[in-house]
Amino acid sequence: MKKNGTYRLALAGMLTAVMFIIGYVESLLPAFFAVPGIKPGFANIPVMIAIHILDWKMAAAMSFTRIILSGFTFTGLYACLFSLAGAFLSIMVMVLLKKTGKFSVTGISIAGGVAHNTGQIIVAVLTLGKPVLYYFPVLIISGIVAGILTGIVTGVILYNIKSGKK
Repeated sequence: MKKNGTYRLALAGMLTAVMFIIGYVESLLPAFFAVPGIKPGFANIPVMIAIHILDWKMAAAMSFTRIILSGFTFTGLYACLFSLAGAFLSIMVMVLLKKTGKFSVTGISIAGGVAHNTGQIIVAVLTLGKPVLYYFPVLIISGIVAGILTGIVTGVILYNIKSGKK
């Protein structure tokens, strides 16, 4: 989608606002399966949309902005470290897979979900020590499930955007 800079910036701003709101709503949800920190990841849908219709730089800027705003508003700066590591790794993996042209939106989303959780576990090991690795299999499974859900939703949204449906 080639649009002028003002359009792209406005779209990125709106997607960032949507991410912020979805992230807040997700923070209000009770822990899934009594496992702390696991969320559906719907706040990542706008990032995936940006990767597909804007570019990876805009998607990364949006994600960074949302994480910093959420950190100051809801979660605290310590949680920002975990989120930034997860987002960085996730965006890099999703962009690389998208460039190959061999993966569906859902496949890219699954890889992004697993990469996000991998980035977070790396920070956890560095800050809390190796015992947190027991949590890694749970994070992998949750990344796959969240990736499937967000991938399907993102795929439907992208299909409707590209086909001009409202």
